Amino acid sequence: MPDPVTGKARNQAAVTRERVQRLRRIRKVLPADIRRIPAGCWLALVVLAEVLLALAVRVPSLFAPEIRGGASERLWVLDIVALSLVPIVVFAAIQLNRQRQRERAQASESSGYIEKLMRTSREWLWAVDHNGTITFSSPMCGPLIGYTPSELVGSPIGLVLDPADLAAALKSQPVVEDESSFNGLVLVCRHRDGSRVLMEVTGHTVYGAEGTGKGFEGTARALDSPSPSDRAAERIRERVTALVSGQGIVTAFQPIRCLRSGTVIGAEALSRFPTSDGTTTEAWFMQAASIGMEAEMELLALRTALHTAAALPRGIFVAINLSPGVCLDPRVLESISQGTIHPSGLVLEVTERQKVDDYGQLLSALAPLRSSGVRVAIDDAGAGFASMQHIVQLKPDLIKLDRTIIRDIDSDRSHRALGAAIVGFAAETAALLVAEGIETAAELDAVTTLGMTAGQGYFLGRPSLEPVDWALWQDTTQPGSVF
Repeated sequence: MPDPVTGKARNQAAVTRERVQRLRRIRKVLPADIRRIPAGCWLALVVLAEVLLALAVRVPSLFAPEIRGGASERLWVLDIVALSLVPIVVFAAIQLNRQRQRERAQASESSGYIEKLMRTSREWLWAVDHNGTITFSSPMCGPLIGYTPSELVGSPIGLVLDPADLAAALKSQPVVEDESSFNGLVLVCRHRDGSRVLMEVTGHTVYGAEGTGKGFEGTARALDSPSPSDRAAERIRERVTALVSGQGIVTAFQPIRCLRSGTVIGAEALSRFPTSDGTTTEAWFMQAASIGMEAEMELLALRTALHTAAALPRGIFVAINLSPGVCLDPRVLESISQGTIHPSGLVLEVTERQKVDDYGQLLSALAPLRSSGVRVAIDDAGAGFASMQHIVQLKPDLIKLDRTIIRDIDSDRSHRALGAAIVGFAAETAALLVAEGIETAAELDAVTTLGMTAGQGYFLGRPSLEPVDWALWQDTTQPGSVF
């Protein structure tokens, strides 16, 4: 038999739910303006009505004895009616107060559950507005990318994610029924220490009352490196193998300009994946590295860039990215010697994709390349400790200052001070300094005033896959003037 106490509690809960549902049905019938009136105001109106009723009954009788004498029995009846409303009002007030206490307790409990969920979940909840400014971040951003929510909120999304990568991933995503949502985008986020974190991002567009987009919100989770036995590793291996064997990489070039004259002095080779499914370029390389196929992927990108660079204007240098581990591969020198670009026109940008355990070994691998005329650049300088270690140990011919330093360098004193310090360092070491990610005229003026030699960014020229765009640089090239 059911426990009578438990049964009673269950019945009370059912009655409470029924009352709440009845009240909700009543509220739905009422006009919207009336529904917005708080319950406490309705209770006050009932009390006021009772007071007015009592006054309406007793006040005339105080000043008109003939009324009091002739209708005393009716007045006592009205008094009883008025007094009978008192316990009803008191009971309603008590019930209302209890209901509010229960609602507050439930709200507090729900809030606690949500906060606990956000702290323990591996999902990072985020939101950005239409300007690309982060408006919300759950605490999971700390373990994932090293920032606290207070540091992220109000900052541009470019602090942790390249907007160009996101745009490319969205463009390459398969068509879905709901065009306002995106699912399973594989992106690379920047950790606070300068390292990269592979993420799977899901979200949707947030619309305002007028139907226009207000921004985006969604979740992101880190993609753990799969073990060789994982099915995820097998899928990645199949995708990477198919891409490498099918030569599924094309090369876009972005101009590098002399800041004094505005002329084109070089171009960076940027790999693109036309058959991508929402996976960004850097994410492809990170996935290839997770299954030990980074060398195959990077060597394909290198050979493709060297072959495609034959269509560039003569006299400008070509910068190609390579990770430190792949620089040790003897096939790099073989690919360069077989390419269409003379080694003296080639710059190898050493990236931060891997930690360098033995700089002596890396220097030995770069020595024959440098002897043939190849120059060495350090990419993303200032983004983390690894890039500064590369600069000190490798003594590069070219230093590319990271876009996180260039952003707002015209208004941010710390960015300007760091930029000025690296300008001095580059001058002392006779290295060409390139400011990456210049996107506004103010940033261009600031880096030029600081004395930086060259620049790269959307404001100076976007990456292009089209030879007709590269041909336009012919009239603005300045071979050998600054590098």
